[in-house]
Amino acid sequence: MTESRVTEIRNNPDRSRYEIVVDGVVNGFLQYTMRGGRVVLAHTEVPEANAGHGLATSLVGGALDDIRRRGLSIVPVCPFVERFIQRRPEYDDLVDHEMFEALNTEVQQRQ
Repeated sequence: MTESRVTEIRNNPDRSRYEIVVDGVVNGFLQYTMRGGRVVLAHTEVPEANAGHGLATSLVGGALDDIRRRGLSIVPVCPFVERFIQRRPEYDDLVDHEMFEALNTEVQQRQ
């Protein structure tokens, strides 16, 4: 028998992150910063104990859907978010490719 779990994706602007809440408990987050009217998606984290259950995928999908509804663009700095979008091209229109390239160039110059 499959256990029924209530899952919610919510934006927590006070902590600059999207959260995935399962049965009332935060089970992961997607950290972001706002930069020039864009949402820079910096880091996705799900506790190791919850890995492999699709929580990070649900979290990123829910966050991107909310960002789309809000009419904002994104810069996917987080490798998980970048791979998510590569596998789901329907989200590519949210990416500010010019800023994405500029940030990648900036990071490479620091290395």
